[in-house]
Amino acid sequence: MASSRDKLPTDKPTNASGQDVAAFLAKLAAVPSPRKDGVRGRLLFGMDATASRQPTWDRACHIQAEMFTAAAGLGGLDIQLAYYRGFGEFKATPWLSDGATLQRLMGVVACLGGKTQIAKLLRHALVETKAKRINAVVFIGDAMEEDGDALCHQAGELGLLGVPLFMFHERGEPVAAETFRQMATLSGGAYCPFDAHSADALRDLLRAVAVFATGGRAALEDHSRRERGAALLLTRQLNR
Repeated sequence: MASSRDKLPTDKPTNASGQDVAAFLAKLAAVPSPRKDGVRGRLLFGMDATASRQPTWDRACHIQAEMFTAAAGLGGLDIQLAYYRGFGEFKATPWLSDGATLQRLMGVVACLGGKTQIAKLLRHALVETKAKRINAVVFIGDAMEEDGDALCHQAGELGLLGVPLFMFHERGEPVAAETFRQMATLSGGAYCPFDAHSADALRDLLRAVAVFATGGRAALEDHSRRERGAALLLTRQLNR
């Protein structure tokens, strides 16, 4: 499969439109509730930290703190940050239960040029969820330079284990978009493109996934009534 960085000069960025958000939230609504009452949610937050991602990385440092806030009072949310960058570098933090610590760790990471290592991220997710169930995996990236069929196979393995992938795709490059959509489908998750003009939609969608990972559909419905924004579209989907 072709690399997603081998794109034509005429390729244009794709932002998260209202239809994209509605479609993403509708798919989120169809995912089975991820946890039982009284159990903390566990969300793996995977990021491409190659050089092209520096502006989005800085934005995500602020967004992830809001994910903890949105999940507060629902039994809690544990998040692990995993990222790749440079020449074969892949790292994962311990599982963390507070946004301040995760934000501090993200703040000291600098993006470095290099190829994508999505397969390493998926292998890590498989190992982690076999040790202790992960309720969802969030991935934020802009490119795919690996074997798309192999990535889809790993996504299918996560799906069999009940771990949905929520693929947030910066700029919507076509080759990566097709692979990311298939990965989301095979895992039972969802795909949504975004760009610099849709930071608010990305924030609302990430918060929606955090609430879902923590408390399931009922918690997300309550969240949407209080916060409105993108999550409100999910409630409308559920009530049809």
